[in-house]
Amino acid sequence: MCFGETMASLAPDPPVRLAAATHLLLSHAGAESNVAVSLARLGTRAQWCSRLGDDAFGHRIHASIAVGVDTSTVRFCPGGRTGLLVKDPDGDSTTVHYYRAGSAASQMAPADADRALAAAPRVLHLTGVTPVLSPSCAAALNRAIERAHEIGCTVSFYVNSRAALWPDPRVAAHELLRLARAVDIVFVGLDEAAGLWGTTSDVSVRTLLDTPPVLVVKDGPRSAVASENGRRKEVPPVPVEVVETVGAGDAFAAGWLHARVSGMSPTEQLRLGHLVAARSLTSVTDHGGDAAVLADLPELARSDRTWPPPIQEQRS
Repeated sequence: MCFGETMASLAPDPPVRLAAATHLLLSHAGAESNVAVSLARLGTRAQWCSRLGDDAFGHRIHASIAVGVDTSTVRFCPGGRTGLLVKDPDGDSTTVHYYRAGSAASQMAPADADRALAAAPRVLHLTGVTPVLSPSCAAALNRAIERAHEIGCTVSFYVNSRAALWPDPRVAAHELLRLARAVDIVFVGLDEAAGLWGTTSDVSVRTLLDTPPVLVVKDGPRSAVASENGRRKEVPPVPVEVVETVGAGDAFAAGWLHARVSGMSPTEQLRLGHLVAARSLTSVTDHGGDAAVLADLPELARSDRTWPPPIQEQRS
């Protein structure tokens, strides 16, 4: 179960500066639904719970995600609107403009969390975006973690800090640390951990986050490290020509989670995370590729061939 906001997304295609773009690709973007979509395409049963506006964007998003993902817990809000983001690529970085104030998703509340957990999923996936959207969203996230623990559901949490959303960086550091210490699996980028908590290595992040049983620290193009039960595994990523960076962290989490629930080894979990992230990095959308693109990746992650393997670029 992936619980959180999704917005309509507009991105220049091909990826040029927004001011020079003549064509915009309409898609959807949301950290949690990105994970659900990639999980479903990999073959894991996935659900997504959120609120959408009762508008054209909302219904289009719902129809797109519902292809493979269980969306039965999604609610449309009459009178509410669906949020929108617009991407402005600039080489290796992308500025994202958000238009989400008063959106339907920002009105999520603890009742939505109860609805999400009613089916007793095996894993609940959350991100650090949700608590900053509104006080009711923060309450919903806390309720989701509480309820998941009550029913024995594993909680996965991608820190995914968005500095522009938090009014005070000290509040962000405190709240995201509190949440990360309250779950079972944590994904965090080494750069964002440094910005939040001043940590400088995966070892220092692990010292700070000593309560989650599993910690995965991603260090961009250098490596990803997973620590569990005193064991540390490090795997380098797949080198690719980057088209778009937004969504790669979600893709990594989806690949890792699919490998985890499929019984793959810790090394294979990291490998599959990298492979799915590579597909996202070579696409203008936030998703890790369609089912045909992802179908062979789990077997590739299990392969004893030289790592990392070559990945061909995809543009859509």
